[in-house]
Amino acid sequence: MSWWFLIAAGVVEIAWAMSIKPTEGFTRLWPSVLCIALMGLAAFLLAVAMRDLPTGTAYAVFTGIGAVGAVTLGIVVNRDPVTAGRIAAVVLISAGVVLARMTSPE
Repeated sequence: MSWWFLIAAGVVEIAWAMSIKPTEGFTRLWPSVLCIALMGLAAFLLAVAMRDLPTGTAYAVFTGIGAVGAVTLGIVVNRDPVTAGRIAAVVLISAGVVLARMTSPE
């Protein structure tokens, strides 16, 4: 069950990352409220996952999911540049997340 909480935390982290820009430096009230709420929810879900998972593994997977998701959505939604380096980074991060999952105790 902890892995499901961790995956949920990663997905919420992606939403949180995407919600930062619309705050325009936290000068817009409702986008800022949404951003802070998503940040809190991501931290809560990560904390629940860490009850049973090693801290290092959980945090690495959490940030990996967030990084891959943010880069991917940035490319798809915001038309961020697609470069060989960015694609390689996403592949390497994804491989690291899979390796962390495969070698982590339940």
